[in-house]
Amino acid sequence: MMLMKAIVVGKLKDKMMQSRCDEYAKWIGSYAKLEVRELADSTPEQEGQAIIKELDKDRNAYVVVLSEEGREFTTRQFAEHLGQLDRKVIFVIGGPYGHSDAVKQRANLLWSLSKLTFTHELARLLLFEQLFRTLNLNAGGRYHND
Repeated sequence: MMLMKAIVVGKLKDKMMQSRCDEYAKWIGSYAKLEVRELADSTPEQEGQAIIKELDKDRNAYVVVLSEEGREFTTRQFAEHLGQLDRKVIFVIGGPYGHSDAVKQRANLLWSLSKLTFTHELARLLLFEQLFRTLNLNAGGRYHND
């Protein structure tokens, strides 16, 4: 079973958003073990230090930093990319002012969900939905149809 971790800055304040993220996390659990680590909002530099501290706990992990300047994928492309990985994958969602340079430099992949900018809450929901979609797709499921 694939191991995944989401390091996210900020808590989900909206109960409906929390419920939906929990639902996707439960579905992801059929394909991967997902750990979520929430960090406090602060300055990008302080958030970066906290993120690096978390990343240091899993030095061999593949680190995906969500960033507007990152690479865009179709769902199938990302499913293929994810399917080739054979180690723990850590996804990092920053705060409202983005990531520090140190966090970006630590990434194996800078990934952009879209050219649009999203709140950390919406980015988490989109990440979880895409993780479920790609894992299901790689397992031969029917959630993704194109």
